[in-house]
Amino acid sequence: MNTVIVALDALIGILRPVFFAGGVVLAALAGLSYAVRTRRINPFSSVARVTRGSIDPLFAPVERRVVRAGGHPTTVPWWALAAFVVAGIVLLNVLGFVEAQLAGAASAAALGTAGLVRLLVSWTFGLLQIALFVRVAASWFRTDPRAPWLRWSYALTEWIMRPLRQIVPPLGMVDVTPIVAYLVLAYLLQPMVMSVLPR
Repeated sequence: MNTVIVALDALIGILRPVFFAGGVVLAALAGLSYAVRTRRINPFSSVARVTRGSIDPLFAPVERRVVRAGGHPTTVPWWALAAFVVAGIVLLNVLGFVEAQLAGAASAAALGTAGLVRLLVSWTFGLLQIALFVRVAASWFRTDPRAPWLRWSYALTEWIMRPLRQIVPPLGMVDVTPIVAYLVLAYLLQPMVMSVLPR
């Protein structure tokens, strides 16, 4: 377990500067491509020819998606940069999360059965909080709650949302019940359950 944690830590240490350097290079290429696409650089110059021949093909997969979604081709380099930055942040955070969970599991295993029970309870509350977040994020995009990728979040959180809806009034058109549910889970139920578990 410790070997995996050390390997993940080393991987994160390598990927962080790689993503930063890649972001800087991609930002420079995106700026150049944007300048050519918007004719801030003479479209007949050698710089424009090199950009269209060597740099723009890198943005082609993003361009197809942006244009298909109704976006303007001049914005493609910035969409590509944004996608790269978001992908880097998500990957580093996921790896950091996995590393933290493995470290927590190793610490819990060292404490025996009581440590593992506390870890499982902590993971359960973490999963419930993630389910609430997914449910709220899905409501921003008006997705169908019966969609297969979303149904699990409703199944895990409806037990706490239903009674809270009868108590918590909406603020205008905003349903604050998920926020209240998150606070109840994180600051009331989890500490209460953790306090009665053996150490």
